Amino acid sequence: MDIPGLPARRAALSMLDAVLRRGETLDQAAGTALRRVRSDADKALARAIAAEVLRWKADLDALIDSATKKRLQDDARPRQVLSLMLAQWLRLNTPPHAVIATGLPLLAGGPRRLAHGVFSTLVKREASLPAVPSLPDAVRLRWGERGDAVAAGLALPPPLDITLRDPGETALWAQELGGVSLMPGHLRLPRGEVVAGLSGFADGAWWVQDLAASLPARLLGAGQGRRVLDLCAAPGGKTLQLAAAGWDVTSLDISGKRLERLRENLARTGLSAKLIAADALEWEPDAPFDAVMVDAPCTSTGTCRRHPDVLHRIGPSQIAEMAQLQSKLLQRAADWIVPGGRLIYATCSLEREEGEDQLAGIGLQVEAVMQDELPAGLSPSSQGWLRTDPAMLDGQGGLDGFFMARLVDKSGGKL
Repeated sequence: MDIPGLPARRAALSMLDAVLRRGETLDQAAGTALRRVRSDADKALARAIAAEVLRWKADLDALIDSATKKRLQDDARPRQVLSLMLAQWLRLNTPPHAVIATGLPLLAGGPRRLAHGVFSTLVKREASLPAVPSLPDAVRLRWGERGDAVAAGLALPPPLDITLRDPGETALWAQELGGVSLMPGHLRLPRGEVVAGLSGFADGAWWVQDLAASLPARLLGAGQGRRVLDLCAAPGGKTLQLAAAGWDVTSLDISGKRLERLRENLARTGLSAKLIAADALEWEPDAPFDAVMVDAPCTSTGTCRRHPDVLHRIGPSQIAEMAQLQSKLLQRAADWIVPGGRLIYATCSLEREEGEDQLAGIGLQVEAVMQDELPAGLSPSSQGWLRTDPAMLDGQGGLDGFFMARLVDKSGGKL
């Protein structure tokens, strides 16, 4: 019979192995690792342990190295188990005796004595983690000085942001849900809420959407019945925003399965959009649109505070691959807007190759984002686009890293 809590730790170790060895996302890894974990509480614990290890891995490794005479290999099982044990003690406040009882069995047939000795040494030293996680070396070199700012936003998982179907009801829902609003149509709630059980969810009054992710659609303003294409639309937060703002929305995504989730959210919220399952690199519209939203596939490094696996599995090859795809999508989408039409380009990436560098050579002009279109604490760049990162809105819960630009066609149209 398993020791109580041991299945959750096994699942966490399996998730780490999948991320660090095979390059899987944490969500992909959880799909397999959690199959044998019965309770929802244990599933949540397993994910929390794995996420904290990934968030603080560089610092956990430094602690382990400080207590070993001979450095453990990076992919050695004892190192991963010790990382799990330390994350529970230092980040999840698990008592050391419980950490040992559920950690050492993960090394059955292996160096339990070594792991026990290293962990006990660090407990006796009253070891601690820094206030801000250290970035992995490769990420720190890639991001340079701005990486220090980004890292400051990674210490805690994010709160729960929701977007309201009717921004005019912001004060009403803030009172109903006990949330804080950072701009009309937005509410921020404490993390850990069970979404489906909250007032207004079943009635479709709101949907979950990070504050940064909600900003690109806002840059198009009121639709007044005009036609907009939401390219790469699923899971659909921006489609819902655009439909709620009065746009005639066509939503295209390559994944029919992901569009089903969007269809369900449209039904729940009482909003409407035309859904098309197709490859944007092959599909052609029948007529141009007044606006196109290109929230492009990307490396998602801007979501590192909620998906810390991106800090360990994204590198130059993935960035280059995504940048090439984004360029192709932008070139096609630029041909699908009417004269004077607008294109919003956005990615949840912190990489220049997927943001600023994409604006050159697409034949559209930047239309500056205005200060009054943004929540207090955010400002557009001098070039008119906006970049957010997890350290911004410090003290208010932060937000994901995004790049977004509003572009306008002044060439007379091409379609």
